[in-house]
This record gives sequence, C-alpha cells and structure tokens, in this order.
Amino acid sequence: MLTKRIIPCLDIKNGRTVKGVNFIDLRDAGDPVELAAAYAEKGADELVFLDISATEEKRKTLAKLVLDVAEQLNIPFTVGGGISSVEDVDILLKNGADKVSINSSAVKNPDLINQLSDKFGSQCVVVAIDAKNIDGKWKVHLVGGKVPTDLDLFEWAKEVELRGAGEILFTSMDHDGTKNGFANEALARLSEELNIPIIASGGAGNIQHFQDTFQKGKADAALAASVFHFKEIEISDLKNQLKTAGIPVRI
Repeated sequence: MLTKRIIPCLDIKNGRTVKGVNFIDLRDAGDPVELAAAYAEKGADELVFLDISATEEKRKTLAKLVLDVAEQLNIPFTVGGGISSVEDVDILLKNGADKVSINSSAVKNPDLINQLSDKFGSQCVVVAIDAKNIDGKWKVHLVGGKVPTDLDLFEWAKEVELRGAGEILFTSMDHDGTKNGFANEALARLSEELNIPIIASGGAGNIQHFQDTFQKGKADAALAASVFHFKEIEISDLKNQLKTAGIPVRI
C-alpha cells in the first residue's frame, strides 16, 4: 500500500507566509525559507508553495523566492500561483520546483493541462481546485476563491484527469482555516471516481482530522498550513499517531 503523505502548505503574499480563514483575514505566519527548511527537517513528505495573490495581481510567481526555498529542501516541492504558460513552468522547474500547481489558468484554458503534461509529464502537473458547496452542489471558484463559476467539482476533476493531470489538490472553501475537519464526503467521492491521487486541503485542526481524511475521505495526501505554522501539531507526533492507527506513513 502506498504511504499517505503529509504536506505543509506555504501560502505566500508579499514574500511572507500567511494564513486566513475561508480564504480571508490573512495573518503573518513567518518567513517561507525558514519554514521550508524546518519542515524538511521535521519529516514533511512534500512541500507546497502557493503565491496566493499572483493571479489576482496579474503577475508571475516569485521565481527568486522559489529558488531560495528549493535550496533548503530534499523533498518534493510543488509551486503554484500565476502560472499560465509552458514558459512559466519551465522557469519554476529550473528554479527548483518538482511540480507545479495550476488553478484559475486551467479553468480559463483547459488545454494548458494537456500542454504541460505533454511537455513535462503528468507527474509534474497538479491541478488545484477550490470549491464551495452551494445548495448541495460543489461549485468551482477561481482567483483565490473570489470568483464563482458554474463548473461542477466532480465533472471538472474528471476532465482534469483526462487532460493529463497527475494529481488533484482539492480545497474546500467551506472548511478552509476552520479547523473543523476536511470535506471527507466530497474527498471520498473524488477518490472513488478518479484514478489519480487526491490531496485533501482545508479544515485540519487536530490529528484525528488527518486520520479521518485518510480513512473516511480516502485521500492520498493531506495538506495543512496553520496547524503546522503555529506549532499546534508537530509532524512527528502526527505521523506516529497515524502509524499507530494503521495508516501507512513514512517515519
């Protein structure tokens, strides 16, 4: 059985790590380079770096900061935010990223998924999907959750897989930053309907939430930010408890 992955997420704004609730009310969480080095040392399986205001501000991801972070890491590193072309990805990979995450640009130009998968391989392409449950239907949102669409989460996820994405990073906007647990029902459906790994994001508040998302949500990986940044959960404690619960993790 494949090991379940624990992935800290660095949400970057103005060169600093930030964290909010339901995508708003951001507060400072520290220097991204220092945090990256600490997570690599503490046993994180991967690291995700999201330049959360790049799309809204219509600019490219901070390539120099990506390079600085990558130099601290010996684990897979995914970078997202403001990516809209093959050239953007080429720069980020040359600066040390192992994978890229695309979100709004994939919805606006679905062929971008095909282009990136063809050029760099599907293992390099993560499609992030931010969705909100509206009247019982999960609707995809863009630009850091600010722009609603009529796209259905599950239909879009299936298209993303067909176009060559290697993984899906699903963030429930309803759960983000609330620390009330992940959207396990939606995650389980995604895992059942798709063949590529699903990364759970949004809602981690305690160790039981991680256990639930692996067991009930059938997630392949769990991503979190504030519980790690503010040392509410130590990765070593989390992994030891998951292992005790019979969940395969890399210790």
